[in-house]
Amino acid sequence: MLIHPQFDPVAIHLGPLAVRWYGLMYLLAFGLVLLLGRHRILNQPGAQWTLKDLDDVLFYGVLGVVLGGRLGYILFYKPGYYFSHPLEIFAVWQGGMAFHGGFLGVLAAMWLFGRKSGKSWLTITDFIAPLVPLGLGAGRIGNFINGELWGRPTDVPWGMVFPQHDQLLRHPSQLYEFALEGVVLFTLLWLFSSKRRPLGAVSALFLLGYGSFRFLVEFTREPDDFLGLLAMNLSMGQWLSLPMIAAGIAMMAWAYRRSNR
Repeated sequence: MLIHPQFDPVAIHLGPLAVRWYGLMYLLAFGLVLLLGRHRILNQPGAQWTLKDLDDVLFYGVLGVVLGGRLGYILFYKPGYYFSHPLEIFAVWQGGMAFHGGFLGVLAAMWLFGRKSGKSWLTITDFIAPLVPLGLGAGRIGNFINGELWGRPTDVPWGMVFPQHDQLLRHPSQLYEFALEGVVLFTLLWLFSSKRRPLGAVSALFLLGYGSFRFLVEFTREPDDFLGLLAMNLSMGQWLSLPMIAAGIAMMAWAYRRSNR
């Protein structure tokens, strides 16, 4: 039996300011995008991206993640509460970010960047898709450090007790997500995109890969207590992942059909 270490969520105290591990994981995620993007630009002869393009796309992406992630959590998970307490919308230090909202926010931000740079939307998303998964993995490590988003009760040998919640043996679902949505998805996308692919194919693989991994892991993750399981005993995360899977399959078929023509 494993026991969650109950890390201090605050990494550094700077007088009255507290620097939290979760915030540092966001900084690590954005730093990884910058590092991997520079590697791709500098090591791919004939790349149509410059380092300035990378800086600009990261700026747009940060705005999309933060604004979209917060709005997604409000609209997908707690609309009634936040409509009744509108000032709480700005209390981001209390937590409350949703991946699917951040994903939609990034898509909107990339559209704006495309308008500014003259690059097509799919060209942009194909470039950034392989840069994202390790950052997602960093976010899941932040969830694990905080001891949040724990898994459902289990009897597997690697089950973990989260004493801050209860004394039940639970799946360490944050680590499952780190492994699948972070490491495995990064490996698939990095290798797939290392060769020339039809326009939209890399983006399609991201949609299909993330949606599938998230859908599977949700079977081990405890549903939000204020939502529980929804129709067909699926969680909100699973229902939000299904359109990603469908869109990924359709986009992959479209990309290769268009390329063959």
